[in-house]
Amino acid sequence: MAKSSEVRLIAGRWRGRRLRFPAVSGLRPTPGIVRETLFNWLREAVSGARCLDLYAGSGALGLEAASRGAGEVVQVESHPGVVRHLQATARQLNAEIRVVRADVPRFLRRPPDRPFDIVFLDPPFGRGQVAPVCQALEQGGWLTATAWIYVEAEAVLTPAVPSDWTLWRHKRVGEVGCHLYRRQAQA
Repeated sequence: MAKSSEVRLIAGRWRGRRLRFPAVSGLRPTPGIVRETLFNWLREAVSGARCLDLYAGSGALGLEAASRGAGEVVQVESHPGVVRHLQATARQLNAEIRVVRADVPRFLRRPPDRPFDIVFLDPPFGRGQVAPVCQALEQGGWLTATAWIYVEAEAVLTPAVPSDWTLWRHKRVGEVGCHLYRRQAQA
């Protein structure tokens, strides 16, 4: 069984690889069973996709996407030690991952160079960040017309999301609610 300070990549190029991450208060990696479910839901959508991993933390979601053939992965994290670790992990794997040290709401205020196909949103629990970040993604040009948006939040919450987003899949795992949305932008 994996220690609490490591994650195991489930499939793809780095399948079975165990990656350590720093012990930082509040860092809550997406459990393997949840990642496996999420990537089963996404299936072929990951291959060649441009992915944005917000509140990257352990890096598990972005690394899993890169392992499964994502065309580009951008990880955004604010904790300096975690950012250094994510950068070192990307170098170690020779992965095409760009790690950005930034506060997520501030990062989303600027326009993207181009929109993303898949966004992973796993903010710290109990801080009310899901709804404003979802609005910033929708209004700021961060999403392709049919983007996939994965939101991980407290199981007791039903995330408030933009009206163009349709809940595609949902699962509860313990105290975690896993929500996969599909954007259907109006023409």
